[in-house]
Amino acid sequence: MYKRGAKKIAVIFLAVAFVLFIAALFLMQKPKPSEIQYGMSFNTPYARELGLDWKETYDAILDDLGVRRLRLAAHWTMVEPIDGVYNFEELDYQIARAEEVGAEVIFAVGRRLPRWPECHVPEWADELSPEQQQQQVLDYATVVINRYKASPAITYWQIENEPYLEVFAKEYCGEFDEDFFIQEVEYFRSLDDTRPFLVTDSGNLGQWFGPYKQGDAFGTSVYVYFWNPELGQFKTILPPWFYRLKEGIVALRYGSQETMLIELSAEPWLLEPISEVPIETQYSRMDLEKFEEILSYAEKTRYQKQYLWGAEWWYWLMKKGKPEMWERGKQLFN
Repeated sequence: MYKRGAKKIAVIFLAVAFVLFIAALFLMQKPKPSEIQYGMSFNTPYARELGLDWKETYDAILDDLGVRRLRLAAHWTMVEPIDGVYNFEELDYQIARAEEVGAEVIFAVGRRLPRWPECHVPEWADELSPEQQQQQVLDYATVVINRYKASPAITYWQIENEPYLEVFAKEYCGEFDEDFFIQEVEYFRSLDDTRPFLVTDSGNLGQWFGPYKQGDAFGTSVYVYFWNPELGQFKTILPPWFYRLKEGIVALRYGSQETMLIELSAEPWLLEPISEVPIETQYSRMDLEKFEEILSYAEKTRYQKQYLWGAEWWYWLMKKGKPEMWERGKQLFN
């Protein structure tokens, strides 16, 4: 009797496992693109952190690398350094040059935007209550969107950056207020209903459901190599097909939409400013060999649009007489 019961349980288990396996195969189906469309993020504060001339770096990305798909960010600290006083020098130039060369721009707006410390809040807004700060975010975003929504270069508005990723930079960002984020999405749409709104999430840590549900398009970050003081350098355990499976699951729940790799890391994972880290250490965490491996990994995810992360570092290296990463980038974009 016991043996028959155990056999029955084993058969049921195998049947369920087989059904789940077939379902996973179905959900991870994604056609292989005939050509990958590479893009690049550019971050003005990061270029300055590296001691670079941001305008020279940006021009080199357009004119030498040949990038024609960009992700730019309207960091609140850069745009409104003083309450009610706006600075558009950097973004006016970047959008004008994108229009000049016929580039497409994903334009990120919000409190939480790319680069550490994730949430970029000007000093004057630090002491505001959460409700007051939220209203100020809406006010700054209104000015930014209204200023640039006539630009033909902008193809998407990105709302915040990985907003649901509470576990990362919580000491700077605090608790995630989903109700306010939904309010942001609705409000931004009221300012410009002519473009899709992109929402992003972490590929390694994010669950995707919330961001996917709220946006018109979805972007995921992809990091292959990591580093921390306890473990040193380690590599992701996620296979490329995991991204396709994850997308299939959320699309089954919320319907299909455009998806892309929005942050494909091609720079070293560091806890200190790059300028303070020996180049040998930098290369131990990211070099041309790892870059090739990352490109191959990303190709197997089968996402057509892939936005790289690290051009400012490549340019900084080239200025130091080490052009290998920059030259490989030129091959990709040209």
